[in-house]
Amino acid sequence: MAIDALGTQSVVSRVDHWAKGKRVRLLGMAASLLLVPWAHSQVYVEYPQHQGKAQPLAMKWVPGWATLDMELRERTEVQTAFGYLSGNSQVYDLTRIRGGLAIRPFSWASGYIQFSDNHVPGLPSKYVAANMRDQFDARQAYLLFHREQATLIVGRQELKYGGERLLGISDWTNNSRTFDGLLGRYGGKNRLDLFSSSVVVVHPTSLDTHGAGLTFHGAVGTLQTWVPHTTIQPFVFVKALPRVSSQQGIFGTETEVTPGVEVVGSLMGGIDYDGLAALQRGSYSSNSIHAAAAYLKAGYSAQHLPWRPRLRGEYDYASGNPHTDPQRHGTFDQQYPSNHNAFGLTDQFGYQNIKEDRINLDLNPIRRATLLIQEDWLQVASIHDNVYSGSAGTLIKVPAAGFKSADIGREFDASGKYLCTEYLVLAVGAGRFSPGTLMLQHAHGAANTLFYVGLTYRWVSIAPKRSTP
Repeated sequence: MAIDALGTQSVVSRVDHWAKGKRVRLLGMAASLLLVPWAHSQVYVEYPQHQGKAQPLAMKWVPGWATLDMELRERTEVQTAFGYLSGNSQVYDLTRIRGGLAIRPFSWASGYIQFSDNHVPGLPSKYVAANMRDQFDARQAYLLFHREQATLIVGRQELKYGGERLLGISDWTNNSRTFDGLLGRYGGKNRLDLFSSSVVVVHPTSLDTHGAGLTFHGAVGTLQTWVPHTTIQPFVFVKALPRVSSQQGIFGTETEVTPGVEVVGSLMGGIDYDGLAALQRGSYSSNSIHAAAAYLKAGYSAQHLPWRPRLRGEYDYASGNPHTDPQRHGTFDQQYPSNHNAFGLTDQFGYQNIKEDRINLDLNPIRRATLLIQEDWLQVASIHDNVYSGSAGTLIKVPAAGFKSADIGREFDASGKYLCTEYLVLAVGAGRFSPGTLMLQHAHGAANTLFYVGLTYRWVSIAPKRSTP
């Protein structure tokens, strides 16, 4: 039953042993979710980041001015070379429980608070990352004020725009990102958002906090009526950090400005596209910032064919530091993105000093199921800069003379989702990262295979129907 020559056979035997008890837990969870009583109302709450909806449950004890919501998610993952270590196979769970309460005391004001409790059973503590575990904590807590086309949100909240490649919540992770601050919005289909915030830092066993002061600011426009079938989002992000170290080891402040635009649209004949371009300028202690990033995706959908295939090509670029000028910082700062499946399903790399070519094939074999097949090729943009992880950390430090090869590697992925019901979503996937010359030459040569299977269920309370006399 060997899958590859790098230890996957041992993983299979471990999975078989582990699954004796684990199958019972998974089946028990699925059964308990399916046995939740169905509500007769056809009022649904959409969750735009996912397939599926929230099940509306009539609760007599919840007043009409309040709403409860809940999300239960469990995902089991298997990695054959965790941390790029050959033979370091790991089987573990990612469990997440979220619950929220919304109140509407006035027509012009509302509030929302949400807790989250996340764990990663089965994974040794030395491998548990900050985005995996967060013991019972407040994920969101804000007040919302609105009048006509103006809205103000104050408190802990989500910030996400467009494809979330520069600013998003990274919902795939167990601890998806939130921000403390305020956001003002004016307009409808054409609108302007202004925000000032600080990213929330997760503390697994204590209350989450943010850094001193507000350090991340932005303005995002959304234009949906200027060009038919097209959404244009111009933006400017400003990051102002109080202490960074320059390339010469000099400590100082950072003021980084990232202007750009994202355009998403479709053309006649089943063609769609999504493009982003961004520049970065500013100061990084005693250094100046000169960086850039862009991506372009273009696809064609054949809705008249069986399985409605959609073929898409993609190119991504984020600059690295060529070190031609010791006073210039050229590594693109990825900001606060949602990097899941941006550079392969195994989620090993970030949007810094990287180039990617990718081809995707989307399929809809049946009404409630979607399949995605991908192949991508990765390189560093500059052989004189590091290889960066999805969290913007240094994955491989560049040698003094630079890398001898730009080839990071390639990855093949296959994933799918199935709506078991309107409210219960099954997600499965597998990804195989094959390291390139750069990785092989720097002690990261173990090919990694990822398998996962997960269930997500959501419900929201509604007022019960009143019987007519």
